[in-house]
Amino acid sequence: MDFISVKEAFGRAGEVALRGWCSRVRTQKNIVFVVLRDGSGSIQVAFKEGDVSADAFKRASELTVESSITLTGAVRKDDRAPGGYEVQGRTLDVVHVAERFPIVKDKSPEFLLDVRHLWLRSEQIANVTVVKDTLMSAARDWFRKNEWFETTPPIITASAAEGGSTIFEIDYFGDKAYLSQSAQMYLEALIFPLERVWAITPSFRAETSRTTRHLTEYWHLEAEAAWLDQEANMRVQESLVSAMAQAVGKQCAEQLRALGRDPADLLKIKPPFKRITYDDAIEILKKKGMDVKWGDDLRTEEERALVEGEEKPIFVTNYPAHIKAFYMKLNPDGKTVACADMIAPEGFGEIIGGSQRSEDIEYMKKRLKAEGANLKNYEWYFDLRRFGSVPHSGFGLGIERVVRWFCKLEHIRDATPFPRTLNRFYP
Repeated sequence: MDFISVKEAFGRAGEVALRGWCSRVRTQKNIVFVVLRDGSGSIQVAFKEGDVSADAFKRASELTVESSITLTGAVRKDDRAPGGYEVQGRTLDVVHVAERFPIVKDKSPEFLLDVRHLWLRSEQIANVTVVKDTLMSAARDWFRKNEWFETTPPIITASAAEGGSTIFEIDYFGDKAYLSQSAQMYLEALIFPLERVWAITPSFRAETSRTTRHLTEYWHLEAEAAWLDQEANMRVQESLVSAMAQAVGKQCAEQLRALGRDPADLLKIKPPFKRITYDDAIEILKKKGMDVKWGDDLRTEEERALVEGEEKPIFVTNYPAHIKAFYMKLNPDGKTVACADMIAPEGFGEIIGGSQRSEDIEYMKKRLKAEGANLKNYEWYFDLRRFGSVPHSGFGLGIERVVRWFCKLEHIRDATPFPRTLNRFYP
């Protein structure tokens, strides 16, 4: 018989051949119950003494958690079984008997991080990974449908995009180089031949933040387009996020429910999203009794307060120039920049930062000098303004932050298989 997946076995009549791993093993009198897991899901298999050979029953009795097996059996409906179906085992072959699995109930988060390579087999991480795959595929589909070009910018760079204090420095054959914080500058170069470009790349931030939403290495979806002003930039973002939410809500309902998220929550995510200025945000926060003043950056608690009662993300626009990056276009007021942060509902915080880009070389030089940057490393970037510059805008979306929001995860480390944080880079 040809092997089929567990997912295909549900509702299948007659004999099936399955293979996978034993996620649970339980012996009850003359029956061994095995929960078989493969990449598509799990199903209970019952090996009953007398229905299988003596050798097969003995092998079933000796199975351990995470042993790998192949089997044949008949699928039957059984409301008592997980998923409502059970396989009545007929034959069993053991591929490998696993040693005693180190993960049992009530292990600490730190222990589970130490054995992350094994904890990946948990139902939670598997469900999160399916959601992540779906939303990344939905993003790629959205860009293709709207005629944006996917590109491959470099990870090793000579200059910092977001500031030198949070950059990882490396020795590049005797020269000083950095791990990319953002692909933005390279995407800006690519708009001249292609106009609308995007990329998904790893980004690295040497931030000392110990929060539930910071990683030192994360996957960064970034997009850049010529002829795009700030308002049009926000319309692109809300359309993209809505497409990701709709795809996950429709295609991953089972995974979402297992993670504690009602799929209907994501199906509500449709444009337009509310827009408030930074000035308005400060006034709203003051009325809520929060100790903030104009010029402060918005922290997690302030972002949470701003989205109270909201079902969809909101945009906060026009932040003070001094708390934002050097490349953002200065507004006519001379104090703020043409930027927007997208804040997710339910307290999940910022998921996108975007802006219209500055075309003023002298302004950008002034900002970089104040940060102590080496201007020579940015000459190529200034060339983009010297030779045929046009109004353009872009944004960066943190994939793991969106996954955390969609999946209602307490900590962002569970939004990626092998999290890299301030104190962890193993395994």
